[in-house]
Amino acid sequence: MFRRTLMMAAAVCAVAAAPAYASASLSSVPGSDPYVGPAPTYDFETAAPVTGGLVTTGSLSGVRAQPYGSTGNYWTVGPSDGSPGVLDLSSFAAIGAISFIWGSVDSYNSIDVLDRLGNVIQTFTGADAAVNPNGNQTNPVTNPLARITIGGADQYNIGGLRLSSTQNAFEVDNFAVTAVPEPAIWAMLLIGFAFIGGSMRGRKRQQRLRLKYV
Repeated sequence: MFRRTLMMAAAVCAVAAAPAYASASLSSVPGSDPYVGPAPTYDFETAAPVTGGLVTTGSLSGVRAQPYGSTGNYWTVGPSDGSPGVLDLSSFAAIGAISFIWGSVDSYNSIDVLDRLGNVIQTFTGADAAVNPNGNQTNPVTNPLARITIGGADQYNIGGLRLSSTQNAFEVDNFAVTAVPEPAIWAMLLIGFAFIGGSMRGRKRQQRLRLKYV
Protein backbone atom coordinates (compact mmCIF):
# COMPACT_ATOMS: atom_id res chain seq x y z
CA MET A 1 0.00 0.00 0.00
CA PHE A 2 2.78 2.42 0.97
CA ARG A 3 4.71 1.67 -2.22
CA ARG A 4 1.56 2.22 -4.31
CA THR A 5 0.95 5.58 -2.60
CA LEU A 6 4.51 6.67 -3.33
CA MET A 7 3.96 5.80 -6.99
CA MET A 8 0.76 7.86 -7.00
CA ALA A 9 2.61 10.83 -5.49
CA ALA A 10 5.29 10.58 -8.16
CA ALA A 11 2.61 10.46 -10.83
CA VAL A 12 0.98 13.63 -9.44
CA CYS A 13 4.30 15.48 -9.64
CA ALA A 14 4.99 14.18 -13.15
CA VAL A 15 1.59 15.27 -14.46
CA ALA A 16 1.92 18.75 -12.95
CA ALA A 17 5.37 19.13 -14.47
CA ALA A 18 4.25 18.05 -17.94
CA PRO A 19 4.80 20.71 -20.64
CA ALA A 20 1.35 20.33 -22.25
CA TYR A 21 -0.96 23.30 -21.70
CA ALA A 22 -4.71 23.33 -21.19
CA SER A 23 -6.68 26.34 -22.40
CA ALA A 24 -8.36 28.64 -19.92
CA SER A 25 -12.14 28.95 -20.12
CA LEU A 26 -14.53 31.79 -19.29
CA SER A 27 -17.97 31.46 -17.74
CA SER A 28 -20.30 34.05 -16.26
CA VAL A 29 -23.49 34.42 -14.25
CA PRO A 30 -25.67 37.54 -13.98
CA GLY A 31 -24.29 40.05 -11.51
CA SER A 32 -25.97 41.29 -8.38
CA ASP A 33 -26.18 44.50 -6.39
CA PRO A 34 -25.10 44.20 -3.65
CA TYR A 35 -22.22 41.96 -4.73
CA VAL A 36 -22.60 38.24 -4.04
CA GLY A 37 -19.48 36.27 -4.84
CA PRO A 38 -16.16 34.99 -3.49
CA ALA A 39 -14.27 37.12 -0.99
CA PRO A 40 -12.12 39.43 -3.13
CA THR A 41 -8.36 39.07 -3.21
CA TYR A 42 -8.15 42.54 -4.79
CA ASP A 43 -10.98 45.04 -4.29
CA PHE A 44 -8.78 48.09 -4.96
CA GLU A 45 -9.45 49.60 -1.56
CA THR A 46 -5.77 48.94 -0.86
CA ALA A 47 -2.86 48.79 -3.28
CA ALA A 48 -3.22 46.07 -5.92
CA PRO A 49 -0.50 44.80 -8.30
CA VAL A 50 -1.83 46.62 -11.37
CA THR A 51 -0.12 48.75 -13.99
CA GLY A 52 -1.96 50.88 -16.52
CA GLY A 53 -5.55 51.98 -16.43
CA LEU A 54 -6.98 53.89 -13.49
CA VAL A 55 -8.12 52.92 -10.00
CA THR A 56 -10.98 55.27 -9.16
CA THR A 57 -14.52 55.48 -7.79
CA GLY A 58 -17.80 56.90 -9.08
CA SER A 59 -18.87 57.42 -12.68
CA LEU A 60 -18.05 59.98 -15.37
CA SER A 61 -20.48 60.18 -18.30
CA GLY A 62 -18.96 58.98 -21.56
CA VAL A 63 -15.75 57.87 -19.86
CA ARG A 64 -16.38 55.25 -17.16
CA ALA A 65 -19.13 53.82 -14.95
CA GLN A 66 -18.99 52.25 -11.50
CA PRO A 67 -19.50 48.50 -12.07
CA TYR A 68 -22.87 47.08 -11.05
CA GLY A 69 -22.52 45.72 -7.51
CA SER A 70 -19.20 47.51 -6.94
CA THR A 71 -18.66 49.84 -3.99
CA GLY A 72 -15.69 52.06 -3.34
CA ASN A 73 -12.76 51.82 -5.73
CA TYR A 74 -12.66 49.86 -8.97
CA TRP A 75 -10.23 49.51 -11.91
CA THR A 76 -10.93 50.85 -15.40
CA VAL A 77 -9.04 50.79 -18.71
CA GLY A 78 -9.78 52.58 -21.96
CA PRO A 79 -8.58 55.42 -24.19
CA SER A 80 -9.33 58.04 -21.50
CA ASP A 81 -7.98 56.10 -18.50
CA GLY A 82 -5.13 54.21 -20.16
CA SER A 83 -5.12 50.91 -22.04
CA PRO A 84 -4.00 48.20 -21.67
CA GLY A 85 -3.81 47.49 -17.94
CA VAL A 86 -2.12 44.46 -16.39
CA LEU A 87 -2.95 42.65 -13.14
CA ASP A 88 0.22 40.85 -11.98
CA LEU A 89 -0.54 37.38 -10.60
CA SER A 90 2.99 35.96 -10.68
CA SER A 91 3.18 35.86 -6.87
CA PHE A 92 0.78 32.89 -6.86
CA ALA A 93 2.44 29.48 -7.22
CA ALA A 94 -0.66 27.97 -8.81
CA ILE A 95 -4.08 29.36 -9.76
CA GLY A 96 -7.21 27.32 -10.43
CA ALA A 97 -9.68 30.15 -11.08
CA ILE A 98 -10.08 33.93 -11.12
CA SER A 99 -13.48 35.58 -10.70
CA PHE A 100 -14.35 39.28 -10.96
CA ILE A 101 -17.13 41.78 -11.58
CA TRP A 102 -17.16 42.72 -15.28
CA GLY A 103 -19.04 46.00 -15.43
CA SER A 104 -21.26 47.10 -18.36
CA VAL A 105 -19.73 44.61 -20.81
CA ASP A 106 -18.93 45.95 -24.28
CA SER A 107 -17.93 43.96 -27.36
CA TYR A 108 -14.72 46.00 -27.62
CA ASN A 109 -13.49 44.89 -24.16
CA SER A 110 -10.86 42.14 -24.22
CA ILE A 111 -8.85 40.26 -21.62
CA ASP A 112 -5.70 38.21 -22.19
CA VAL A 113 -4.60 35.46 -19.82
CA LEU A 114 -0.80 35.70 -19.71
CA ASP A 115 1.84 33.16 -18.79
CA ARG A 116 4.89 34.04 -16.69
CA LEU A 117 6.84 35.11 -19.80
CA GLY A 118 4.07 37.44 -20.96
CA ASN A 119 2.79 35.12 -23.69
CA VAL A 120 -0.96 34.97 -24.30
CA ILE A 121 -2.56 31.68 -23.18
CA GLN A 122 -6.12 32.69 -24.03
CA THR A 123 -8.06 35.80 -25.06
CA PHE A 124 -11.68 36.60 -24.22
CA THR A 125 -13.86 39.48 -25.43
CA GLY A 126 -17.08 40.99 -24.19
CA ALA A 127 -18.99 38.64 -26.50
CA ASP A 128 -17.64 35.70 -24.46
CA ALA A 129 -18.92 37.21 -21.20
CA ALA A 130 -22.44 38.34 -22.09
CA VAL A 131 -25.16 37.98 -24.68
CA ASN A 132 -25.54 41.26 -26.58
CA PRO A 133 -22.61 43.06 -24.87
CA ASN A 134 -23.94 46.57 -25.42
CA GLY A 135 -22.59 48.34 -22.33
CA ASN A 136 -25.92 48.42 -20.46
CA GLN A 137 -25.02 49.59 -16.94
CA THR A 138 -28.05 48.24 -15.07
CA ASN A 139 -28.83 44.86 -16.66
CA PRO A 140 -27.37 42.01 -14.53
CA VAL A 141 -26.68 40.00 -17.71
CA THR A 142 -24.33 42.65 -19.08
CA ASN A 143 -22.79 43.15 -15.64
CA PRO A 144 -21.84 39.57 -14.84
CA LEU A 145 -19.71 37.86 -12.27
CA ALA A 146 -17.13 36.38 -14.65
CA ARG A 147 -14.94 33.38 -13.86
CA ILE A 148 -11.80 32.28 -15.68
CA THR A 149 -11.05 28.61 -14.94
CA ILE A 150 -7.54 27.32 -15.56
CA GLY A 151 -6.53 23.68 -15.87
CA GLY A 152 -3.52 21.44 -16.36
CA ALA A 153 0.01 22.80 -16.44
CA ASP A 154 -1.29 26.33 -17.02
CA GLN A 155 -2.30 26.47 -13.36
CA TYR A 156 1.41 26.70 -12.51
CA ASN A 157 2.23 29.17 -15.27
CA ILE A 158 -0.12 32.13 -14.82
CA GLY A 159 1.62 35.49 -14.89
CA GLY A 160 -1.34 37.84 -15.01
CA LEU A 161 -4.31 39.32 -16.85
CA ARG A 162 -4.10 42.05 -19.47
CA LEU A 163 -7.22 44.16 -19.98
CA SER A 164 -7.73 46.27 -23.11
CA SER A 165 -10.51 48.41 -24.53
CA THR A 166 -10.54 50.34 -27.80
CA GLN A 167 -13.34 52.60 -26.54
CA ASN A 168 -14.38 53.88 -23.10
CA ALA A 169 -14.31 51.69 -21.08
CA PHE A 170 -13.58 48.31 -19.45
CA GLU A 171 -14.47 48.44 -15.72
CA VAL A 172 -13.79 45.63 -13.22
CA ASP A 173 -13.76 45.01 -9.49
CA ASN A 174 -13.48 42.30 -6.80
CA PHE A 175 -10.90 39.95 -8.30
CA ALA A 176 -10.97 36.68 -6.32
CA VAL A 177 -8.02 34.36 -6.97
CA THR A 178 -8.43 30.67 -6.13
CA ALA A 179 -5.02 29.11 -5.51
CA VAL A 180 -4.33 25.37 -5.83
CA PRO A 181 -1.74 23.31 -3.93
CA GLU A 182 1.68 22.82 -5.47
CA PRO A 183 2.61 19.27 -6.65
CA ALA A 184 4.97 18.80 -3.71
CA ILE A 185 2.11 19.51 -1.29
CA TRP A 186 -0.06 16.89 -2.98
CA ALA A 187 2.79 14.41 -2.76
CA MET A 188 3.32 15.10 0.95
CA LEU A 189 -0.41 14.69 1.61
CA LEU A 190 -0.44 11.31 -0.14
CA ILE A 191 2.66 10.14 1.75
CA GLY A 192 1.09 11.32 5.00
CA PHE A 193 -2.06 9.31 4.31
CA ALA A 194 0.13 6.27 3.57
CA PHE A 195 1.93 6.57 6.92
CA ILE A 196 -1.38 6.92 8.75
CA GLY A 197 -2.75 3.85 6.98
CA GLY A 198 0.40 1.85 7.73
CA SER A 199 0.31 2.85 11.38
CA MET A 200 -3.32 1.80 11.72
CA ARG A 201 -2.63 -1.59 10.11
CA GLY A 202 0.34 -2.10 12.46
CA ARG A 203 -1.80 -1.43 15.50
CA LYS A 204 -4.49 -3.83 14.33
CA ARG A 205 -1.84 -6.53 13.76
CA GLN A 206 -0.45 -6.02 17.26
CA GLN A 207 -3.96 -6.28 18.72
CA ARG A 208 -4.59 -9.55 16.86
CA LEU A 209 -1.30 -10.97 18.17
CA ARG A 210 -2.17 -10.02 21.73
CA LEU A 211 -5.57 -11.69 21.45
CA LYS A 212 -3.95 -14.78 19.95
CA TYR A 213 -1.62 -15.32 22.90
CA VAL A 214 -4.02 -14.35 25.67
